[in-house]
Amino acid sequence: MELTSTSIADGQPIDSRYAHPNVGGANVIPELSWTRGPVGTKSYAITIYDPDAPTGSGFWHWILADIPADVTGIPEGGPLPEGVRQWVNDAQEKGYSGPFPPPGPSHRYIHTVHAMPVEHLPVDDDAANVQVRFAIHTSEVARAGVTGTYQVD
Repeated sequence: MELTSTSIADGQPIDSRYAHPNVGGANVIPELSWTRGPVGTKSYAITIYDPDAPTGSGFWHWILADIPADVTGIPEGGPLPEGVRQWVNDAQEKGYSGPFPPPGPSHRYIHTVHAMPVEHLPVDDDAANVQVRFAIHTSEVARAGVTGTYQVD
């Protein structure tokens, strides 16, 4: 499985249009495309994680699941496929929250697509994101990622 993006170049700075309004961005969902998961893939989940956030445990910017197995991409700005569920992220926003690190060194933003063995993630719509992430990470059958960086001076 491979994840690519016309919006995010691996290892390169992320354009400000994908950043959060708190740092002057437009909070546009980046384009993400992936190759099909292995046999047994019944859906996909996507996470965006900043391991450099000064929280001691990083910062989760986007957690969504139940992307149908026949879908292999999200267009820039959306829309999301029908039936996709999103959870409240660490910014306390439901859905996508672009990069918004504190001023200082560049942060990494790890965009990951997870191949899931179930059509619907077995967690409630109002579950805490840690429960959702646990369900994703303990049952995924494959994953692929692309990492961009963002910095506020």
